[in-house]
Amino acid sequence: MSEPPGPRGRGASRNPAGRFERLEVESELPPPHRVETEFLRDGSRTVLARNDSPDVPFEVSLNPYRGCEHGCAYCYARPTHEYLGFSAGLDFESRILVKEDAAPLLERELASPSWRPQVIGLSGVTDPYQPIDRQLGLTRQCLEVLAECRNPVVVITKNSLVERDADLLAAMAAERTAAVYLSITTLDAELARRMEPRTSHPRRRLETIAKLVERGIPCGLLMAPVVPGLTDHEIPAVVAAASEAGVSWARYIALRLPGAVAGLFENWLGEHYPGRKGKVLARVVSMRGGRLNDPRFGSRMRGEGAFADQIAALFESARKRQGLSTAGSGLTTALFRRPGGHQIDLF
Repeated sequence: MSEPPGPRGRGASRNPAGRFERLEVESELPPPHRVETEFLRDGSRTVLARNDSPDVPFEVSLNPYRGCEHGCAYCYARPTHEYLGFSAGLDFESRILVKEDAAPLLERELASPSWRPQVIGLSGVTDPYQPIDRQLGLTRQCLEVLAECRNPVVVITKNSLVERDADLLAAMAAERTAAVYLSITTLDAELARRMEPRTSHPRRRLETIAKLVERGIPCGLLMAPVVPGLTDHEIPAVVAAASEAGVSWARYIALRLPGAVAGLFENWLGEHYPGRKGKVLARVVSMRGGRLNDPRFGSRMRGEGAFADQIAALFESARKRQGLSTAGSGLTTALFRRPGGHQIDLF
């Protein structure tokens, strides 16, 4: 297959106007061959975000970055960039906001009398181990705070850079305060390169699982998203490969296309897999009540209808065949202490 038009190494090929913008400028020029990443300082005064969603397994998340250089074509978080005056397209993956004060802000929030220890998701929106973290190390700094406070954390990533912090995660895992989800969408290297252009190779993610498990860090598989008509047939192979690498549990999320993501993903399919575009979109619509997205709690993560049921049955069969559970071993908050080493009375 020839290389389709669009910036090299990017999941999106255009910058549609954000939903809050009144003016959209359409260029007659072809898209640039390369788009360099720009890093901007984020002046947020808080670093923990809260959600009340019943289909998310944690209520508090920590995001050192806004935007994500991984550039996954399907990323549900793309519309969050529109709140910043940017586009959900190329801007999301090339204009990254950096929370340089993430660690001290986290320490301040954990020191607050109002904080009650609970599992923190790292991250809940964008990947904490995107490429820039090799230089900045913000994620490790945050883990150091969490380790000092013994506050439990679940890391979710598509990047093998998490291996860098295996020492911290192993020490926390020994106290039942850390676990890791490796997100693996496909084992097809070419598909991964096009759909998740700046993530780690699927084989490297499997190697990462093995290395973390060897260090005593509990790991799970998150197959997210499952793309009907494109990756759903890989479910048994992905689950088996992750099980062989050492995961103890496995979960999945069906593709959802909120807001601008719908048009961006539709455009991506037309550029990269035009022969499958109709099939994929038809199945998404059938799973989402006649639309490309259904935001209702209880439905948005799995979908509804015949295709959603087929995916659920296939994943459940693969999970049981490998002897995997649906959730990791419970993390504890019993050891939590305020910054500075002060244990709190949880009772």
